[in-house]
Amino acid sequence: MIQFTKPINLNGTELISELNNANVMVTGLPLIDDNGNFWLDIAESDITIATLIVAAHDGTIFAPDNSVAKAALLEKLGITEEEARLLLS
Repeated sequence: MIQFTKPINLNGTELISELNNANVMVTGLPLIDDNGNFWLDIAESDITIATLIVAAHDGTIFAPDNSVAKAALLEKLGITEEEARLLLS
């Protein structure tokens, strides 16, 4: 595990993709420890390129669109979205 400066807008999935696109293999997920330190499990030989990528990273905060999966689940359950809300309230 190697410590980096945590990006202000961190999106772990996007960051791993950016690193993988530069042939930097990340084992596991990015980690922020109890002290707020940011860690990535990468090879020592990838530190230079990873530092540049992490410094330039500006992750999005948008949640993925799950509407298709949600609609399929509701159809499978045979209930409407409003009925699901009532069941969960």
